[in-house]
Amino acid sequence: MLSKLEQAEQRWGGANQLIDQWLSNRRNLLIHYFKLAGLPPYETQEQSLPSSDNVKEFCNALVDYVSEGHFEVYDQVVSACEKHGPNSQELARQLLPKISSSTDIVLDFSDKYTQATNDNVLLELDDDLSRLGSSIENRFGYEDELLEVLHQYHS
Repeated sequence: MLSKLEQAEQRWGGANQLIDQWLSNRRNLLIHYFKLAGLPPYETQEQSLPSSDNVKEFCNALVDYVSEGHFEVYDQVVSACEKHGPNSQELARQLLPKISSSTDIVLDFSDKYTQATNDNVLLELDDDLSRLGSSIENRFGYEDELLEVLHQYHS
């Protein structure tokens, strides 16, 4: 996921302030994810459960990222697609529902870990992070397709 992000930053970085901000927020989200999951390059020697505060911090970053997409970025991308022609419009129409389907997974994850009253829920974190990681990786791919349209419009 990090290598794909670096490719996205190289391809679209500097073209538009909104894109730069969004990719930066994606990087921060991925760093939180990799640290929480104990994945390289952020793995640790000890295999203890993360604190509930760290999990909640990740959930906040996750929801912020998804919200930024839905309430800021997608509107601009859809507007650009409308101006860019029917093919771009159709692409946006096809991709937005695919992106939105991962939103439910994100919100369910966040609800589960921010509303937990017992730290035992952290025992399920690895499996939930794995499912979430797969979902957000797909989401990033769809978002990148939209970013390509926005980049073409601003170029």
